[in-house]
Amino acid sequence: MPDTEQNAPRSGLARLRTALWLVLAVATLVGIAVVYDRGHPVGDPSSGYASAFGGPFNLTAPDGSTVTEKVLAGKPYAIFFGFTRCPDVCPTSLARMARLRKQLGPDGMKFAIVFVSVDPGHDKPADLGNYVALFGTPIIGLTGTDAQLEQIKKGYGVYSAKVTQPGGDYTIDHTAAIYLMTANGEFSGTIDHQESDATALEKLKRLIA
Repeated sequence: MPDTEQNAPRSGLARLRTALWLVLAVATLVGIAVVYDRGHPVGDPSSGYASAFGGPFNLTAPDGSTVTEKVLAGKPYAIFFGFTRCPDVCPTSLARMARLRKQLGPDGMKFAIVFVSVDPGHDKPADLGNYVALFGTPIIGLTGTDAQLEQIKKGYGVYSAKVTQPGGDYTIDHTAAIYLMTANGEFSGTIDHQESDATALEKLKRLIA
């Protein structure tokens, strides 16, 4: 018993130290990535992570047609993952992309906007089509089976998980970043919902340059 009592605080301290080291390691890696990114043009393969995100996928559009990465090839695109019942981040992000596209003038149509629903249980293709039509600009809405969505989520490093609500309903926690992809299907960066429109606009200008 005495040994257990003495080891308990040491075990807790060890776990705390491990957690702090993990936080420090992640912060260091993020810092390196940011500095490294600033030293390379958007979409430059030499940046080391142009192929880190993306890859093959097979999803369904609102009209029932199949959309793969090959369909999107040849034109830059911004891709965002969410769900139609999302109360805040999803509608705000899509409305923002529509606004930024408008600010680019004629150049705004040089990139596609893609919205992938991670809620196949609720968002059917037709529902998704009705949803993206609300934003007043062409948006490619996509969904698929659980397996198909897992494939594209893995390719983009996207997290999503159901969160049960009182009464049996659910919401979904999900990655909120908008991924920017070049015409060659290479990752060129992200737009974060917390950064300014001016910063996001510059990223889009570089993407379509």
